[in-house]
Amino acid sequence: MSGAESFVPTPLMLSAGARARLQSMIEEENNHELKLRVYVTGGGCSGFQYGFDFAEDIAEDDTLIPFGEVSLVVDPLSYQYLVGSTVDYEEGLAGARFLVQNPNATTTCGCGASFMV
Repeated sequence: MSGAESFVPTPLMLSAGARARLQSMIEEENNHELKLRVYVTGGGCSGFQYGFDFAEDIAEDDTLIPFGEVSLVVDPLSYQYLVGSTVDYEEGLAGARFLVQNPNATTTCGCGASFMV
């Protein structure tokens, strides 16, 4: 690395399972411009809740985090709550879903969809 380069830690990680599922969803839609938007909103049983959506367009102040063929998009308000987290994908008795493993959460609900910092 030259002196001009700097290391910026990845604010959000994407598990191999989530990456594979996202890639297959993009291929099913036949739209390689799709990105997974991860966001935080107020509400849920613990104060904040996670949300997921597909985005083709990203706002100027969004953060784009590429992982090879797939990318995550995070808005600036949600970013602060998600730094250091991992987006994962699970299939189980409760169904299939993306979820966030957040080391910043001091409390999470039983379903893992909401948290408190």
